[in-house]
Amino acid sequence: MLRQQDVGHRIVVRRIVGIREGRTLFSDALGELVELSETHITLSTDAGPLRVPVAEVHRAKRVPPARRPTAAAVVALELAADEAWPAPVRGRLGDWRLRWADGWTGRANSALPVGDPDRPLPAALDAVQRWYAERGGTALVNTPLPLAAPVGAELDARGWTARPPVLVQTVPLRALAGPPDAGLADTPPDADTPPTAGPAGTPPVTLADAPADDWLAIAAGRKGGLPDAARHVLTAVDRVRFAELRIDGRLLAVGRGTVTGEGRWLGVSLLEVLPEARRRGFAVAVVRALAGWGAAEGATRAFLQVEQSNTGAVELYRRLGFTTHHTYLTRVAPAP
Repeated sequence: MLRQQDVGHRIVVRRIVGIREGRTLFSDALGELVELSETHITLSTDAGPLRVPVAEVHRAKRVPPARRPTAAAVVALELAADEAWPAPVRGRLGDWRLRWADGWTGRANSALPVGDPDRPLPAALDAVQRWYAERGGTALVNTPLPLAAPVGAELDARGWTARPPVLVQTVPLRALAGPPDAGLADTPPDADTPPTAGPAGTPPVTLADAPADDWLAIAAGRKGGLPDAARHVLTAVDRVRFAELRIDGRLLAVGRGTVTGEGRWLGVSLLEVLPEARRRGFAVAVVRALAGWGAAEGATRAFLQVEQSNTGAVELYRRLGFTTHHTYLTRVAPAP
């Protein structure tokens, strides 16, 4: 059967669909596993999302991806993502990155174990815990899978827990940079329902090189505050834009775009639409505006990071063409 480590990977599910003349009838489904709970399996398939009750599952297993990214490709994308979300305090253990931003977001306050830490793995993890303890924080380690599976196994042995899996998704930039599609309304990143068709037109999106006060207020509401370290994370990137969609001067939708990874990658983050403005295509308009800017900057692909349990956002991104490149788990050290 499946485990949480299978989230973000291609699976095949054989489900029981009925009984005819005393014989059990089965149907197979192939897709990307986006959620695994005690009661349901949710797949993203070519025909759309499919939610299968566990009671109907006869057999389920992971299958090879159509094309698995190389270890070098995973490392390159993780480093581009690190560059796009820069912690103000940083350290190194060999190739490993240590990041601290006064506790604001897991990405900016975790170790990134890619490459060689220049010491045996147990000693490297001991050093990680000391580094975060010196700053008064709990040690976190982001483990890209399957690249960092050996690190994950050592953390398992030490009793570290795991936060929900995160999907690192990518798409060729040319697939995003066109005008908004009348048949593609957005579902907000915190919604649980699939998108439906919306109006053809949306207001123009403005891209600023610095976030406005109301832009920051929306980000603070989503992330639970905005300390000084957070402002560094948001703005300390050479090429960054802050998307705004306004109606009558009121800010209704925002997003953030960065170009990193030697200019190859557009990173999309902090996509948010106010509740009263959702399901009108605004999120799609923001993403495509950022894509147009990224393409003009020379980027060729876009990436984003989304929790696999956020099925509404995963479905929106799937319809925009994003597919899962790899997943990561944020591992949390046990209390001392």
